[in-house]
Amino acid sequence: MSLVEPYAGTPVAIGKKLYVRAPAPVYFPSEDSLEEHVGETKRHLEARTTLYLLLKHFLTGQAIGSDQFLYWDASDPRKCLSPDVFVKRGAPEETFDSWKTWERGAPDIAVEIVSASDRRDEDWSEKMTRYQASGIGEVVRFDPSDLKQPIRVWDRIEGDLIERAAASPDLSECVALGLWWVVAPSDYGPLLRLARDREGRELLPTPDERQVLAEHAQEKAELERDAALAELEQLRAELARARNEG
Repeated sequence: MSLVEPYAGTPVAIGKKLYVRAPAPVYFPSEDSLEEHVGETKRHLEARTTLYLLLKHFLTGQAIGSDQFLYWDASDPRKCLSPDVFVKRGAPEETFDSWKTWERGAPDIAVEIVSASDRRDEDWSEKMTRYQASGIGEVVRFDPSDLKQPIRVWDRIEGDLIERAAASPDLSECVALGLWWVVAPSDYGPLLRLARDREGRELLPTPDERQVLAEHAQEKAELERDAALAELEQLRAELARARNEG
């Protein structure tokens, strides 16, 4: 039926208004089919989950995703991305199977960790076209095998995603989070980490590092308590001797 032909059917109520038909359903998958699924290496898993978990602790209560589908066109589920990590500041942390920008807004930052399946330049060029359309404000690409320039960053300027120059003194700045990117060694190879300072001395701790820090703090507190008790006992002994001598 033409959109301009008179409609003689039964109107459909949507809210307080009547329409000639209900909206056509559009299916937005939350996971790959078995045929499309690409396996994840242990190295990639460690890199992705390390970054996700340290950000989850640092940004308590804010929206963080990892490997979920991200959609930006309500009419076309083919227009999607699945960043390794993405963050939306100011949005509440809640369970979501996929991220739709028309419902939640575009994320402030997205991180892609290069794996063997997407190492080719043409693959990345196509992916950047999608990032351009997505509205995401800051895009980070981390390639642990690139010893010369493992970190590349794009900023959205006047609606356009523009890559920072490799010679930029602020290449490793994470503007969206007010932090700095750092490449740190691990048992699984180089990992992408975040620090509070440009030099990378104040790294955001991983869960394992937080546990070690907590254990050290507890040990220090116990030592300080034992030293205080010993000093108190010594004072008591000195007071007792003074009374006896007096």
